[in-house]
Amino acid sequence: MRRRGGGTAPADDEGAVIMDLHLADLHPALGDPALNSMNFLNEVAQDYPDAVSLAAGRPYEEFFEFSALHRYLDLFRQHLVDDLGQDPGQVHRTLFQYGRTKGIVHHLIARNLAVDEGMTVDPETIVVTVGCQEAMFLVLRALRTDPRDVLLAATPTYVGLTGAARLLDFPVRPVATTDSGVDLADLRGQVHRARAEGLRPRACYLMPDFANPSGTSISLSDRQALLDLATEEELLLIEDNPYGLFPVTEGRRLPTLKALDTDRRVVYLGSFAKTVLPGARVGYVVADQPVTDADGGRSHLADQLAKVKSMVSVNTSPVAQAVVGGVLLAHDCSLVTATVRQRTVYTSNLRHLVHGLARRFSAGSSVRWTVPAGGFFVVVTVPFPVDDALLHRSAREYGVLWTPMAHFYGDGTPVHALRLSVSAVTPDDIDRGLDRLAALVAGEVARQETGARVR
Repeated sequence: MRRRGGGTAPADDEGAVIMDLHLADLHPALGDPALNSMNFLNEVAQDYPDAVSLAAGRPYEEFFEFSALHRYLDLFRQHLVDDLGQDPGQVHRTLFQYGRTKGIVHHLIARNLAVDEGMTVDPETIVVTVGCQEAMFLVLRALRTDPRDVLLAATPTYVGLTGAARLLDFPVRPVATTDSGVDLADLRGQVHRARAEGLRPRACYLMPDFANPSGTSISLSDRQALLDLATEEELLLIEDNPYGLFPVTEGRRLPTLKALDTDRRVVYLGSFAKTVLPGARVGYVVADQPVTDADGGRSHLADQLAKVKSMVSVNTSPVAQAVVGGVLLAHDCSLVTATVRQRTVYTSNLRHLVHGLARRFSAGSSVRWTVPAGGFFVVVTVPFPVDDALLHRSAREYGVLWTPMAHFYGDGTPVHALRLSVSAVTPDDIDRGLDRLAALVAGEVARQETGARVR
């Protein structure tokens, strides 16, 4: 067997000819840098295990308990018996068998949204998914129906959204953001420009609360204006809310877009990765938009997403859902109550990081940073391009990891910024990491000055 372009196909130790695939013959998105971002960042962390990591957006690990898993499973099992009236056989089938495609904790999620978000949701409009990433994929798959379809996204954009869209051949058009969230004028302009080009803008994706990676939040007045714009322009909004429970100031949470949504313009994505357990891989989507079929039959968008899910993952692990369900039951379906300890850690760490940056970089410095009102992330702007090669050098020579902001733009343009995360570290880690980051910045500025003198 000959390779395309010459050469011989590889063989194993016994001389058998191995099937040799070419990347060019696979889906084009597989060669896209967006699909390698998460793997790349994980590999860098593994390659430099002694480096302080201010890169990972993982939740704080010190509160994880093996014993709690059994307690939560038993709470949910008892709920099936006492509250849902299941007999022992039904309980076994619910927990051990293939399950309902839409999920088995949808009713508890609806109660959680009512308690924590003031959101009234029909449980049947919820699909429980394998992490929020699957929820995102299902929504995009359902919306992308025509080559003219485009997706709008507030930029910088979570790379998981960009990668999912590219796998689905769903072009993403960036919408500018400001310090207070999405630029409404640019969003309207992007919608009009797309339509003038004969395209169909199907939805706009955004994180209104403490966005990844920017950390920005949309003000209450802009949330209402955004919903008004969506109604005027006949546009869906895809609201992703993994960080909304973690404000710096207690009691300063704004209502979600979905809680303000009276026209069913918002598809809401939720995740238990940051609030309960990332290893459970449980997320969900609220999709209450009515859908009319060719015969005049009526359903919800959630019913259509469940059809897609049945062909992707069949159902979300009932055991994983039971753990999440047990946590909800243990706290009267309030994750605000369940995450008090985590919120204290994240708030303290975020303040420590911001104060640490101020101590290391003077007011007249060319280094600037955001001061988010909550969440996990701070963006630091520096006077030189930040890329993957610099990240490797930072880890190897300075012993500190962070995330290049270029990963969240995806257009190849040099970006002079990096993202720091406070979620999986201690104050001592932050201090050591910032000392090393300051040394990196000083080294890069010196390299630039040396290069300028040489030229």
